[in-house]
Amino acid sequence: MTIPAQALFVIDLLATFSIYVIIALSLNLEYGYTGIPNFGKVLSVAGGAFTVGFFPGRLLSLMLKIDPKIDYATRSHEVVTIINNFLEKNVLLSLGIFFATLLVACVVGAILGFIASYPAIRLREDYLAITLLAMGEAIRIIGYNYTPIVGGTLGVMVPDPFRWSGGLRYVTSTLFISLIALIVFLYLERLVRTPLGRTLKAIRENEDVARSLGKDVTRIRTKTIMVSSVIAAVGGALYAFHSGNVHSLTYHRASWTFWPWVMVILGGAGNNVGVILGTFIFVSVRKFIIFYKGYLSPFLPFDVVWLDLLLLGLALIIIQMYRPQGLLPEKPTPTISFDKIRELYVSKKDET
Repeated sequence: MTIPAQALFVIDLLATFSIYVIIALSLNLEYGYTGIPNFGKVLSVAGGAFTVGFFPGRLLSLMLKIDPKIDYATRSHEVVTIINNFLEKNVLLSLGIFFATLLVACVVGAILGFIASYPAIRLREDYLAITLLAMGEAIRIIGYNYTPIVGGTLGVMVPDPFRWSGGLRYVTSTLFISLIALIVFLYLERLVRTPLGRTLKAIRENEDVARSLGKDVTRIRTKTIMVSSVIAAVGGALYAFHSGNVHSLTYHRASWTFWPWVMVILGGAGNNVGVILGTFIFVSVRKFIIFYKGYLSPFLPFDVVWLDLLLLGLALIIIQMYRPQGLLPEKPTPTISFDKIRELYVSKKDET
């Protein structure tokens, strides 16, 4: 089945948008609601992707009894070809592997989140940001130099859990990714409206006051980083499944740390709907630049491949100058007015 170029553009846009929404929302939970400046977001994203590059291919190799002498890390294309031919005819197994891998990615994300938070959580602001940034760089270097994880400098192919959908493979993949993004959004919207969500905001505003009210700030911040890392790891795993391969150099700080920061700041930190808007604007503009770069190049005094990076920096400058609160600022949490309190007091007094 042949899909028109315009439809492919929309499908790719929706898939990329959904993946970045998951990651940007996880960052918003840390920074927008809790005040944790996580400049190492790539750590958990790469962790989820590396899980896809390591786990399902080896598991299916054992299940299908593929020759163990074939090294998956260096000859993944041979192994994955055999696996995909089998998955093409086994829908339930394909979906089972898909969700099992996402579950393992969640566990890996939680572990990485705990490891990152343990030495850094007691630091504040710039020291915390630098520590998390260094940890994010570490996983990329390890993946690139240690071949058994994801093939080192060559990378690895990954099994395709949507091979059974044939020519609609990318459509099916995009639908699953979009559905998971919607679930993440609904979960976080529910979370921030609970007493825990109000506690996170209290810690963001003044952790000393929150601590004086009996809140275990260190424990809450640790759990926040872990939950956020789980969500980001899911985003990284979905990207790896969608692209069909994992290469450690793909997961660098510009794409998976700085861009999500721009999306959060552009949309409005502390507002999940605003983050979705900021993500959509950023991803759409970048996709249009990539799609129409042939038409744009005659009008630019530099190579068009640098345009999206220049726009990233320009967008940050403009936002900070004219709209530092974002397009959709955080809405203040309504409290009970004094008149309402007095009315409740009087009614209660009359009852007694």
